[in-house]
Amino acid sequence: MDLPLPPVDDADVPRWTAELDLPGLVDVHVHFLPQRMLDKVWAYFDDAETHYGTPWPVQYRLPEEERYAILERLGVLAFAPLTYPHKPGMGEWLTGWAGGFADAHPRAVRTATLYPEPSVVDYLGRAVSDGARMVKVHVQVGGFDPRDPLLRDAWGLLADAGVPAVVHCGDGPIPGEHTGLGIFAEVLAAHPDLRIVLAHAGMPDFRGALELLDRFPNLVLDTTMVGTAFSQRIAPLPPDWPARLAEHPGRIVLGTDFPNIPYAYAEQLAAIAGWAAAEPRLGAAFLRSVLYDAPAALLGVDPVRHAAPGPAAETPRSS
Repeated sequence: MDLPLPPVDDADVPRWTAELDLPGLVDVHVHFLPQRMLDKVWAYFDDAETHYGTPWPVQYRLPEEERYAILERLGVLAFAPLTYPHKPGMGEWLTGWAGGFADAHPRAVRTATLYPEPSVVDYLGRAVSDGARMVKVHVQVGGFDPRDPLLRDAWGLLADAGVPAVVHCGDGPIPGEHTGLGIFAEVLAAHPDLRIVLAHAGMPDFRGALELLDRFPNLVLDTTMVGTAFSQRIAPLPPDWPARLAEHPGRIVLGTDFPNIPYAYAEQLAAIAGWAAAEPRLGAAFLRSVLYDAPAALLGVDPVRHAAPGPAAETPRSS
């Protein structure tokens, strides 16, 4: 099929997905947080020029239910609401909060988070038993070493359970003490069965992320902020990016960082559409995989049934 024109704004997204013969979207990288914590995150972005050298106007600074309604209007049928601790004692609390949020919002899957602390295996194990489908690990914000011995059994637990983790371990937007893809590659080597989503496609080390895809078959990349005009100014993609993606079918999944992005949701989708248009081997099949099939399989949900009130199904859509 010919590629439909990419969405021009958020209101145009359902038209685009329908023309791709998709019922909607599946987003593995969305943030919902307790309001007091979210207020602090937004205050940090308000001072982004100090931190990052560029303004970061949060696009969707709205009450929680309005943000959820926007995802509904965009046609996001299933999403992972991600939380992340920055000190000991927060991981269990945030995991419990995320579980409650998912229970109250049909389109959200249950998620968990972690921090290197003696209790991590206990609360992570309970979350997995309770149906967590994704775990968020933020090496930069948490300021911890993912190779910490306190995490060894937690990584092993996730590998054995087959529960994927979205891991922000790249040096973007600013490096941390324990960021860098080489550090997390040691975790992957020690736990080869781990299912890992490399957040932001490893930004800014996109070539390093592609090399990790070659080495670790259970690794996928998410598209969060990648290729948008905002990110191209601070972390431009290599010119052969679309061609390199064609070498890894099914291993790129939609992520957006909604609601904390400094541009409209549709801009991320338009960037992905541009990759498909630039490489003949990608095309519409690539878009259907990135936007729906691959993230649905990763989360283990039937997105259409998951979006409806009541128990969610567990069988991903056939491609």
